[in-house]
Amino acid sequence: MFVIMILLAVLGGATLSIQAAINGRLGSQVGVLKSAFLTFAVGALVTALLIVYFEPVQAVTLLDVPKWQLMGAMFGVPYIVIMVLAVQRIGTGVATVAVIFGQLAMSMLIDHFGWLGNASIHFSLTRLGAVVCLAIALYFIYSSNRTNGERA
Repeated sequence: MFVIMILLAVLGGATLSIQAAINGRLGSQVGVLKSAFLTFAVGALVTALLIVYFEPVQAVTLLDVPKWQLMGAMFGVPYIVIMVLAVQRIGTGVATVAVIFGQLAMSMLIDHFGWLGNASIHFSLTRLGAVVCLAIALYFIYSSNRTNGERA
């Protein structure tokens, strides 16, 4: 099951890169906010249909959970808007690796301190190595864009 979840996460990451590239192009033609709106409108419609047809009945509703947990829904908006802007200027590769770097750094802080009700997983040298490797990857991908005369 662990391997399947890893593969699904990789697939999810791949679809985010495809979405970023498409939204970047769409945003340059119709506007950043319209592109973001389309993403959320279609996403809401598809998710509503999935809820109606596949979501099992839960004992707790959205109205029953602590209100701070509902804030998670707001964090998708800056991500989509930033990616639509960033992909147009720095390319899909650099924007995606930068997002992953931000995700990795923040997720390690969340893990280390056990923030937001998560179990504490302490920072280690191997985790530091992962952050450093990703930072190096970001540098090289960004540098190759500048070297090849692409976006700067």
